Amino acid sequence: MTITETDKKYIAHTYNRFPVELVSGRGSRFTDTAGKEYIDLGSGIGVTAFGTGDEEWKRAVTEQLDKLQHTSNLYYTEPCARLAELICTRTGMSRVFFSNSGAEANECAIKAARKYAAEHKGPDYYTIVTLKNSFHGRTLTTLAATGQDGFHKLFAPLTPGFAYADANDLEGTVALARGVKAAGIMIECVQGEGGVLPLSADYVKGLYDFCQAEDIILMADEVQTGNGRTGRLYAYENFGIKPDLFSTAKGLGGGLPIGATVLGEKLADIFSFGDQGSTFGGNPVASAGAYSILSRIDEALLASVREKSAYIFGELTGAPGVKSVSGLGLMIGILPEKPARQVVTECLEGGVLCLTAKEKVRLLPALNIPFDDLKTAVAVLKSALAD
Repeated sequence: MTITETDKKYIAHTYNRFPVELVSGRGSRFTDTAGKEYIDLGSGIGVTAFGTGDEEWKRAVTEQLDKLQHTSNLYYTEPCARLAELICTRTGMSRVFFSNSGAEANECAIKAARKYAAEHKGPDYYTIVTLKNSFHGRTLTTLAATGQDGFHKLFAPLTPGFAYADANDLEGTVALARGVKAAGIMIECVQGEGGVLPLSADYVKGLYDFCQAEDIILMADEVQTGNGRTGRLYAYENFGIKPDLFSTAKGLGGGLPIGATVLGEKLADIFSFGDQGSTFGGNPVASAGAYSILSRIDEALLASVREKSAYIFGELTGAPGVKSVSGLGLMIGILPEKPARQVVTECLEGGVLCLTAKEKVRLLPALNIPFDDLKTAVAVLKSALAD
């Protein structure tokens, strides 16, 4: 059997794959079994922040593999500790809990908010308010946190204790949070799976002020928006706030699974021994790779992300076949006149890999994608949109 046939026979049918088998890659270019080359505008859905085969990341990972690939969290390891230190010093936060994915990081965030509320307000304060059109993961609890009915079908009953507010409706969100005795409010500063939609600055600042005044834990889901994706180290920085905690994953690991729940001063000591745990969380190899990634996301790189973002917006806004362009940094959604999957398929034929988000074409290129590759790929995309 071919790899495609083997995949279809033995792997659960949860992915609507495109008919391409990728075999190698370097930077922002991939090659398939036929030798055809593609420019990648998806970065593994926002994971390979420095592209594929990044030499510094590979060196960090392989050097750690030669030392220690795994031990349990009963012992100290340098990569885990150094990565936590780097995250905290870069953000001004206090402590980190490491896991393996964005969903796990969000589960930990929910637990932190509920424990804090139980200890400071009482057992009636457990509801987490999230936003309609949000996406927070695929476990039963993070599905419950996700404010999209389409993700809830067939999996009921979901974990109770969640309520959904309309994004950018501050008055409505405040009223809902008060009405349900909210333990926390969880937001994505840019709703990724919901269509690459940034929240308004006034709304985010209003939520921050409300949560501060009423001692409600404000949680920023930075799973897709974090680690330089929006042109700042974490997306909440674009809005001039500092949440009580944030979750992150995807681009942090550079290709290996890692999640992090990053706790601010208010929550620094919320967890005690046994309250939370993870077999693979803070794995030495994944942590070494993540340290390599995060340590290189500096202001020069972030400025280049903003520059590339401005180029994409300038090229696509008002272009033939484009209804609208939304997003922030290198997290961009294009609403086409024809079906998004058709556009992505035509781009594939033209040697460019794109993504979708609902009815939009979604772009999540590597943060360091060469400008020449970006310009070539945008030209292919514009042609697919216009035809």
